[in-house]
Amino acid sequence: MEVPVVISRTRGKAEAKVVGRHVYGNLYDCNPDILSDEEALRSMVVEAARIGNMTLLDVRSWKIGLGVSVVAIILESHIALHTWPEYSYATLDVYSCGAHTDPEASFNYLVEKLGARYVERRYADRSLE
Repeated sequence: MEVPVVISRTRGKAEAKVVGRHVYGNLYDCNPDILSDEEALRSMVVEAARIGNMTLLDVRSWKIGLGVSVVAIILESHIALHTWPEYSYATLDVYSCGAHTDPEASFNYLVEKLGARYVERRYADRSLE
């Protein structure tokens, strides 16, 4: 059975039953020293949640080889950051279901703090009309 694909038309509309905004992307030519600093990355993700007006529930991190993965569980959804300092590369997802939140502000803050010189940014509207 084929699943139908629907193009959403709710971006920015206040009448959505569920507001879902997802900003995600690939960050290139980042500062490799920061990308390998687990404690600094955890602090940055916590601050990104605050900047995006998100309700932080928990933060977990793991040192994986030279890189780090940080996942923040927010009441409204999540922030996930994965780094590869040996390539000066990171991936970042900020997803929020809260109309009161600003996932783009969180994303932009982390891009700046990681020193990314090139960013492939994407948006997904995951709202329900």
